[in-house]
Amino acid sequence: MHFSDLGLPTIVAKAIETAGYDTPTPVQAEAIPAAIAGRDLLVSAQTGSGKTAAFLLPALTRVSERSKGSGNGPRVLVLTPTRELAQQVEKNALVYGEGMRFLRTVTLVGGASFGFQTRALSRPVDIIVATPGRLMDHMRSGRIDFSRLEMLVLDEADRMLDMGFIEDIETIVAATPAERQTLLFSATLDGIVGKMAERMTRDPQRIEIERKEESGNIEEHLLYADDNNHKNRLLDAILKESNFDQAVVFTATKIGSEEIADKLCDMGYSAACLHGDMPQSWRNRTLNDLRRGRIKILVATDVAARGIDVPGIGLVVNYDLPKQAEDYVHRIGRTGRAGRSGVAITIAESREFHRVRRIEQYLKRQLAEAVIQGMEPTRRPPKGRRPQGAGAGARDGQRRGGYGDRKPGSGYAGKSGGYGDRRGSSGPRQGGHGGERRAPRAE
Repeated sequence: MHFSDLGLPTIVAKAIETAGYDTPTPVQAEAIPAAIAGRDLLVSAQTGSGKTAAFLLPALTRVSERSKGSGNGPRVLVLTPTRELAQQVEKNALVYGEGMRFLRTVTLVGGASFGFQTRALSRPVDIIVATPGRLMDHMRSGRIDFSRLEMLVLDEADRMLDMGFIEDIETIVAATPAERQTLLFSATLDGIVGKMAERMTRDPQRIEIERKEESGNIEEHLLYADDNNHKNRLLDAILKESNFDQAVVFTATKIGSEEIADKLCDMGYSAACLHGDMPQSWRNRTLNDLRRGRIKILVATDVAARGIDVPGIGLVVNYDLPKQAEDYVHRIGRTGRAGRSGVAITIAESREFHRVRRIEQYLKRQLAEAVIQGMEPTRRPPKGRRPQGAGAGARDGQRRGGYGDRKPGSGYAGKSGGYGDRRGSSGPRQGGHGGERRAPRAE
């Protein structure tokens, strides 16, 4: 199947072809024709499946036709959990709608100029991409008119609920026309998300794309630490032993991101932090410095790092475990982009074993345990998780992996102080995350 088979208008199909996309992903192949036909959709698909194009292409198809309503209000409204994701969605909309010279889009996010957004809303707009909080600010000021809204999209609905936006979302939905089309995208359609979806949609079509675990271009390692001091020593060793252009270190808290960034700067690294409490101008400057290579290490929280797409990121370190298992996939997806290889290393304290298990259950596979020579954890793993490869195979230098020069067909060449796969002689680790990028795909 090709994009030309999905019923897209010529002007949109040509822009997709110009952007270098040809074959739709499974979620795009199912969602786009159904959305163009006017169906409400409930879509569950994993990160990297191409869901952004799955709702933007039908949205652009609607906008390519003349509006039946009057006024300046949007014809399409896309709600996202974070500023960075909203900005990325608008960027993709402009790429896919390149041939639509009349297309007007506006992003409404916190931290940006109210005056600029107000002026943008004073003229007719086709697509608004917004975070719930900032959109509510404009609604309270009477600046938003939803009278001609035709399509409502909730992107990463589960994340918006996790962030406490449910009341804002319900208020926004109540202000939109009842006859609108609704497309909801989420990692899961169960629980609170499912109940919310029932209230917001009419006879929706459910599309659930099965997760695919492929051996890919992201090499993953799991290191256990005894305590916080041990974690700091492991992070220091990882950064010294790794051969990377740029790296992202994930922390659980905003304060933690600042503290670690300061420590890395003191160690001589060009590092900076990124979290939700930073003014938007600082965040924009930090992201621009990262994209231009001025920052070597970015220390970030989960929410702040959504939407980061920098091909030069070759290493991701989970200094703190993610709160949600799905966030693990979002995190490691910052590396191994644009067909490049990447490494993702997770540091977990022994007492956090149950959280590691939740991640593994979500992935439906085990993470390969590794050690750094001379920094092995002293605490025994909990019962039910025997160290894989413990014994001669893991101690006699037969370590798989490590950070050294690449050797064709041999993975990483082990080097003193590097990482060793603790499976010993039990065989190679089972696939990483991602998959070979044989051709570009629409986001």
